[in-house]
Amino acid sequence: MTAPIVIANARVIDPATGRDAPGAVLIENGRIAGITNGAPQGVPDGAKRIDARGLIVAPGLIDMRVFTGEPGHEYRETLATAADAAAAGGVTSFVLMPDTTPVIDDGALVDFILRRAGAKASVNVLPAAALTRGLRGEELTEYGLLQEAGAVALTDGRASIQSAGLLRAAFGYARNFDMPVIHQPAERSLIGDGVMNEGLLASISGLKGIPIEAETIPLARDLQLAALTDVRYHAAQVSTGAAVELLAAAKRRSSRVSAGISINNLSLNENDVAPYRTFFKLSPPLRSEDDRRAVIDGLVSGAIDTIHSAHDPQDTEVKRQPFAEASDGAIGLETLLAAALRLVHSGDVPLLTILRAMTSRPAEILGLSSGRLAVGAPADLIVFDPDFPWVVTEPGIRSRSRNTAFEGARMQGAVMHSFVAGRPVFSHAATREGAAT
Repeated sequence: MTAPIVIANARVIDPATGRDAPGAVLIENGRIAGITNGAPQGVPDGAKRIDARGLIVAPGLIDMRVFTGEPGHEYRETLATAADAAAAGGVTSFVLMPDTTPVIDDGALVDFILRRAGAKASVNVLPAAALTRGLRGEELTEYGLLQEAGAVALTDGRASIQSAGLLRAAFGYARNFDMPVIHQPAERSLIGDGVMNEGLLASISGLKGIPIEAETIPLARDLQLAALTDVRYHAAQVSTGAAVELLAAAKRRSSRVSAGISINNLSLNENDVAPYRTFFKLSPPLRSEDDRRAVIDGLVSGAIDTIHSAHDPQDTEVKRQPFAEASDGAIGLETLLAAALRLVHSGDVPLLTILRAMTSRPAEILGLSSGRLAVGAPADLIVFDPDFPWVVTEPGIRSRSRNTAFEGARMQGAVMHSFVAGRPVFSHAATREGAAT
C-alpha cells in the first residue's frame, strides 16, 4: 500500500473516451480513484501531490510485440532490463513473444514467466503462448491449458505458419477459447534470401529484395481463414499499402479482425538501409516512402489498429556482420512514444489516434482492464512532455542490447513519470521541482 497520489494541473487525455481537457487524476490503492476537470477535489489527507505543470497525463502504453532474451539468452535482455526500458518509454504493459529458450508452449512456462516477471519486472509482462510446438508450425499446442495458465494471446512470434490447413485448425481451436491469434503474414518461398524491400534501391545496393506479395498473399489467406472460423485475428505487423487495402475490406465484413504495425515501418523507409547499417535490417523490411505514407493513412482510417515497438534485442556479434548475414531486429521500447510523436508533430496523425493505437485499442484486443483513464481502472498511467527535446544516444539506452534504429535521432517528446498500479516506476532526470521522485 502506498500513499494516495494526486496529479494536478495536467492535460488529461483518455483515448478510450476522447477526453482531452485540463484536470487532475487521483490514484488510491493502485487504482484511479477520481478524475476531475480543473483543480483536484476530495483529495485524501496525506496524499502526495504532483504538479504536472500542463503536461499530458495519459494511460500507460501497451506494447503488443516485445521479444526478450529471458529465458535462454539473458545476455541480450532480461525481463527486468526490458521492464526498465519499457518504464522509461511509457510502456506499462507489454506482450512477451514466446520466442525464448525453451519456447513458451506449455502452461508451466507461462506460469514461470508470470512469477519471474512478478518478482523482477517493474511493469506488467503479459505472456503470449506459442500456436505450435516449438514454433515449428507442425503441431498445435494446448490452447485451453495455456489460457488457464495466464497466456493473453496465441502467436508463433517471428515465425509464420505456412500450411493453410494447419492454420485453419489453429484458428478453429483458438475460437473455442475466444483467444486472440497474433500471426505474422510472411510467405517464406517469396522471402527467400531477401534482406530488404524489393525495388530499385535493392538493385542499386546489390541486396536481394523481398516483394510486397510476401506479405499480402499470406495476409489474404489469413483473412479468409479468419472469416471462415470467426477467430479473433490480429495481423502481427503489416508494412505495405496493399496490406492496408486488404485489411480495410476485411474490416467491413468483420469486427474480429485487427492489425498492428511497428513504429519502425511508420517512421522509417528503405532509404535508411542505404548505408548498409544492420540496425535497419528488420522483418518485415523497411518499405518504400509510398508504402510508409499508405500505412500512415491506414492508421488514421482505422485499417491499422495498434502501434508496437517490435522490441527485439540482438547482441553485437549477430549485428556486426555484412548486411545480408546480420540478424533481423531492433530495440524500441524506450523510443516508442517519442518516435510516434514525430507523426503528431509533422501533422500526419492526431495525438488521440496515436495514443489510442498504443493504449485503449490494444487493451480491447487483449481484453485488458487497463489502457484507459476511468475510475476503478488500474492506475497504469504516464505523464509526458510532448515537446521535450532529446537525442537517442547509446550510453542513455536502458536495454541490455544497443541495436536501436534511432541512434543519433533527435526526438521531441519524453516521458516524465510512469506509474504501474499506482507505484512510480520511472521518473525522468529532468523532472521539475515539485514532481514525484
